[in-house]
Parts: sequence; structure tokens; C-alpha cells
Amino acid sequence: MQSKPVLSLDDLKKIAAAAEAEARANSWAVTISIVDDGGHLLWLQRMDGASPISAYISPAKAKTAAMGRRESKVYEDMINNGRYSFLSVPEIEATLEGGVPIVVDGHCVGAVGVSGVKSIEDAQIAKAGIAALS
Repeated sequence: MQSKPVLSLDDLKKIAAAAEAEARANSWAVTISIVDDGGHLLWLQRMDGASPISAYISPAKAKTAAMGRRESKVYEDMINNGRYSFLSVPEIEATLEGGVPIVVDGHCVGAVGVSGVKSIEDAQIAKAGIAALS
């Protein structure tokens, strides 16, 4: 039997608060989502002014990063470099930058997905949130 860490509610609150602080520091209105290692939504926070569609894109980015155990940007890059067949992969809904896995002690325990500004800025917010766990 193996053991691994799991996200607690306190962890979610820390990640969300740090991600929100990064977004506010840059005056970015975004939606922040946190999922577990299976891509199941644990937290969704749509900031004032964030686009309604971001509430769909953000959790999809997080799910993609959690289930793939890598940043969602990896899939965006593969497709942009000509591997179009990857668009048919099941359960991968958001192949856009902005989904970042949460890795603790070598285990992917979930992911953060952000949507609402440029994809590189979405990823910046997600990484700021994850850094709060350290």
C-alpha cells in the first residue's frame, strides 16, 4: 500500500489567497480553480470583473494539468508544433497555458487553473498560488 499527501481545505485557502493576491497586485480579474489529483473541482473563485467564460476555462485548465501531471502549456505547445491529433485525446478539455500541477514530495496532488488574462499571466498567478504551500 502506498501513501501520498492530499490537499486539505487549509491548503486550498492558502493557494487561493496567494493566487488572488498575485492577480490583485497586477489588477487582473480572473477565475482561480483548484482540483485534486483526479481533476475534481475543489475550489472555484471568480473575481469581480472576470469574464463569465473564465469560470469554464479555469477548471478545465486545472483538470488538464492534474490528470496529465504537467503544465497545460505542454499540450498547447504540442498542438502548436503540429501534433493536431492530440486534440482528440479524451478528458483533456483545455490545452491552453494556465494550468499548473501541484507537486508535493514527488506526488501530483492536484492543480491550479487560472483564466482571464494572457495565458502566461494566468500561469504566473497559478504558480504564485502554489508557492504559498512552501
